[in-house]
Amino acid sequence: MAPDNKRPLPQGERFFTPGATGLRKAVERRSAVPMTFLFTQVPRWVAPVVLVILLLAGFAVANWLGGVAALLVLAFVGWLAFLSWPSLGIGGKAMRVAVLVFLVLLVATRFGAW
Repeated sequence: MAPDNKRPLPQGERFFTPGATGLRKAVERRSAVPMTFLFTQVPRWVAPVVLVILLLAGFAVANWLGGVAALLVLAFVGWLAFLSWPSLGIGGKAMRVAVLVFLVLLVATRFGAW
């Protein structure tokens, strides 16, 4: 038998926000499968490496292709920020907002908004 290289899910905290309703509940439910896949099936280094490559492409390519690359980074980081928002302190929230604003500005410059 081949060894099982899957990582187990972490113990402890719940994935879903207690008492969540509406949009948060819907996003958390739809995100459960992709998050579980990323955590258990994909090597830990893959997501950061792909994000760095896309971000570098966003910086290096000064046209709409760079905008698409940066937009993919913005979407992924925004998704993670949304999911983690309820458990963050003020410093974590401020950092995520700053990163998202930076990415929005990068995307806007690549699509010629400024």
